[in-house]
Amino acid sequence: MNNELLTFARNHVWHPYDSLKDPIPALDVVRAAGTTLYLSDGRELTDGMSGWWSVCHGYGHPVIISEMEKQLRRMSHVMFAGLIHEPAAEVARRLSAMTPQGLSDVFFADSGSVAVEIALKMAVQYQESRMPSRKRFLTVRGGYHGDTLGAMSVTDPGNGFSGSLGWYIPEQIFISRPGIPFGAPWDAGAMDELHEALERYQDEIAGFILEPVMQGAGGMYFYHPEYLRAARKLTRDYDVIFICDEIATGFGRTGEMFACDYAGISPDIMTLGKGLTGGMISLSAVLTGDKIREGVHRSSARALMHGPTFMANPLAVSAALGSLKALESYDWRARVHHIEEILKRELAPLAASPLVRETRVLGAVGAVEMRQPVHTAAMQAFLTGEGVWLRPFGNIVYIYPPFVITDEDLLRCVRSVEKLISGMEKGVIRGFRE
Repeated sequence: MNNELLTFARNHVWHPYDSLKDPIPALDVVRAAGTTLYLSDGRELTDGMSGWWSVCHGYGHPVIISEMEKQLRRMSHVMFAGLIHEPAAEVARRLSAMTPQGLSDVFFADSGSVAVEIALKMAVQYQESRMPSRKRFLTVRGGYHGDTLGAMSVTDPGNGFSGSLGWYIPEQIFISRPGIPFGAPWDAGAMDELHEALERYQDEIAGFILEPVMQGAGGMYFYHPEYLRAARKLTRDYDVIFICDEIATGFGRTGEMFACDYAGISPDIMTLGKGLTGGMISLSAVLTGDKIREGVHRSSARALMHGPTFMANPLAVSAALGSLKALESYDWRARVHHIEEILKRELAPLAASPLVRETRVLGAVGAVEMRQPVHTAAMQAFLTGEGVWLRPFGNIVYIYPPFVITDEDLLRCVRSVEKLISGMEKGVIRGFRE
C-alpha cells in the first residue's frame, strides 16, 4: 500500500492483543499463496502459523476457490431465517457424517467465539426445563474459548485474555487442567477433582467445556485422551452437558480428524471453526443431536435464541464445502504424521537448552516452552529476518504449519527457532520480557 495509507493504518487500525501506544510493527502483506506470505518490500515469509491456525490446505487452494466462485455467481448472501440453500444443507450433511456419532444437528455461525456462545446457550436452555438452577459452567485451567463475554468466562482468567475485565465476566467454576500429559501412563486419580466439582456443584453446573486433548492458547499443552473418556462418563452420570471445543483441534490438526477421536467419545455439543473453511473466510458450526434438540424445545423459548445475520452465509459455507473436498483430495493423515515426525526429531534437541523447559509435539503442532515469558516483538523481528512467519506468545515458541508445507519450508521454520534460541543463549538476541 502507499505510504500515506500505511501511515494511517499504523496510527489508527487496531491489532489483536497489542499495545495502542507501542504496537508491534505490522508487516504489509500484499499476497499469499500456498504456504508463503509476500510483503510489499519484496520479502517472502514461510507461514508457520497457518493464518492463525486455520489455513490447513495452504493459501488459495483451487478447490476452495472454485466452490466460492461458483457460489458467488449464484448468490453471495441470503438471510437464513425461513430460507435454506444447497451449500448449507450439503455442508451440514457432511459434518454430521464425519463427526462422532450422535452429532446429527448443525447450527452455523460466523466465528469461533460465537460458536462457543451458542454452545453455552444450548446447554443452559437444555437445563432450563430440568433444573433451572443450573446456569454456570465448569471448565479447566489453561483453556481458551474466545473473546466474547460467555467465551471469556470459560477461558482461564490467569492467561491474560480477559485482562482487567474480570468484573464484567460471568463467574464460572474452574478446576485444574488435565494433569497427565499425552503419552504418559494413565492414573484414574486424575479424575478426582472433576468428580468432586460435579458432586459439589451439581445443582449449579449446566455444562462442562474444554478443548479436547490439546489446549491451544493455553500453551500448546497436550493431555491424555483417557481424561476425555472419563469426563464423558462423569458428565453423563450427572446429566451435565459435555461440550468439546474443537475449533483449533478439528479437521486433522492433532493427527485424528477430531481430537475427540483419540478417546472414541462423542460429546453432547461440539464447536468447529478455523479449518472448517481452510482459512478462506470466517465460519463456524455447532454440532449437537437429539438430546439437546429435545431439551431446547422444552425450554420456555422452545427455540434456540440466537440468529447471526450471516448464519450459513452461502459464500462461507461454499468455502467450507471446498475445504472438506480439499481434505478428501490428499492423504492429510499421512501429511500430518510426516510433519509430526519431523517436528519431534528436530525440536527434541532444543530441550537441552537452559532457556527451554520442554518441547512438545502432537500432529502438526510443535511447541517449545521457554522458562520465561517471551518478548514477542523482538522474537518476531528476528524470525521474519530468517524468512519465516511465527508469532510466539506467553512463554511458547511454536510451529503450526499448513498440512501441505514442504519439508524444506518446515525445516526453515525449525532452523529459525534453533537460531533464535542459540542467539538468546549467546546474549545477542533479546528474547525474554524484562
